[in-house]
Amino acid sequence: MKRLILPLIMLLLCVESFAQNPIEEEVKTLSKQKWQWMADKNVDSLNLLFDDKSMFVHMGGSWGKTQELNVIKGGGIHYKKAGVYSVIINIIGNTAILLNDIDLIAVVGGNEVTNPFMVTEVYVNENGKWKMGSLTFSKLSRPVKIK
Repeated sequence: MKRLILPLIMLLLCVESFAQNPIEEEVKTLSKQKWQWMADKNVDSLNLLFDDKSMFVHMGGSWGKTQELNVIKGGGIHYKKAGVYSVIINIIGNTAILLNDIDLIAVVGGNEVTNPFMVTEVYVNENGKWKMGSLTFSKLSRPVKIK
């Protein structure tokens, strides 16, 4: 009997480690929605998601919530969709940090252009709601694709 207890405990620990954390799933789903909202230029939903003090760091510079929403609404960001390859999530207290390996697909001059990025997102849970505190793009060295 004692020989079965240790393997059983190890099996239970392995199964628990593979189970998805519901908080991680909630934040991952919210992140996916955010990419779609950006592509759809849904500034109403983004306005609710972005914290008033949020910061956005793009290849062209950094700015706050109001400018980000204005750029998205005005078409300054031409995202058609985001292809997400992987997401690493780390939850620390009421803060979620996501590291995304993505391709942003955009339409530029009538051509579809795919640019690879590593994107860091930081969310904070305030009063039971997740708010985005920052979004930072870092260009990856995969080649840009033009169709």
